[in-house]
Amino acid sequence: MQKKKYGKKFLISLILLAICGINMLLFHSFPDFFFPTYRNISSAWQNILSTVCSFTDVAIWDIGLIVLALVFIFYTITVIVGKRGFLSWLSNVLLVVCILVFVAVNGWMLNHYAPKLSESVGLTIEKYSEDELYDSCEYYLLKAAEYADKIVRDNDHHALESNFNDMAKAAGNSYESLSKKYPVFKGSNKPVKKLSVVGEYLMYNGIVGMFMPLTGESGVPESVPPVPMAFTMCHEAAHRLGIASEQEANFAAFLACINSKESEFLYSGYYSAFSYCFSSLYGQNQERALTLYEKYSEDRGVLLVRLDRHDTFEHYRKYESVLQDISDDINDTYLKTFSQESGIRSYGEVTDYLIAYYLTLR
Repeated sequence: MQKKKYGKKFLISLILLAICGINMLLFHSFPDFFFPTYRNISSAWQNILSTVCSFTDVAIWDIGLIVLALVFIFYTITVIVGKRGFLSWLSNVLLVVCILVFVAVNGWMLNHYAPKLSESVGLTIEKYSEDELYDSCEYYLLKAAEYADKIVRDNDHHALESNFNDMAKAAGNSYESLSKKYPVFKGSNKPVKKLSVVGEYLMYNGIVGMFMPLTGESGVPESVPPVPMAFTMCHEAAHRLGIASEQEANFAAFLACINSKESEFLYSGYYSAFSYCFSSLYGQNQERALTLYEKYSEDRGVLLVRLDRHDTFEHYRKYESVLQDISDDINDTYLKTFSQESGIRSYGEVTDYLIAYYLTLR
């Protein structure tokens, strides 16, 4: 009788995984059939989850992960002490894991197969010349410099932290105005959550934010540097709307920031856009990238941007560890599993979107 019970749990687990695999194959093969309907359903589902979990500023899953780990340890000990058998333990653990995977994959992760965000916002992405990259980089530098002196700084001009909860609320609501023009941005406007338990651990893994599709919560560690904080929050909020691609979530965050009325968001958006473009230009032509700084060496705003880049780099350097390589490998595998072929490199491919956006302004 017990063996039949175990067998049913194993069978249900396999069926759930099989459904996930089949849906991944179908969504990959026929994206136009499923989108934008699936994204709308997914966004509505995440809206429900985020609303249910909105009674606290701290991410529920952040605490829940610790609770789940403790329950797992306690359950494992009771099985060993009570000599209830390995199959009983394995079937129950496998079933719980498969249920969670099933909900996460079908409730949100299939958004990885959505058509390009560029189609939804009217951008044409092409191959760009070095000159176009340079011009875009210069534009975003000057826009960032325009707002660099409008954020709160100390006597030595270093950027100071803003109130986390105020920024989290603004970031959660940052897509409301954009959604009137681009329906792809419709969805939850609940505040971004604080990752108070695992936040520091994530930072040592090179992770500055995370979206949890099981609870609909977008979260960031409180220790993210002041200048990129608003952009990072908007990036995680974009995931909640069904924008799964990392480069597209970056571009969505840029749009959300520059359409804000808050100086912290405006600066964070243009600062991040410049940082991505500068990194791409530096990788392609180091000498030419550095001439940008030389060209505006007397500009106060540009000097503040340079200071913020230095401070941000030094802040992140404190978290460098061997865990980052492991985390990168896991993240890379996850992204490639969902057909994001460039893996973690897709975080920088937002440059193409930023260049395309800049060219629409000329």
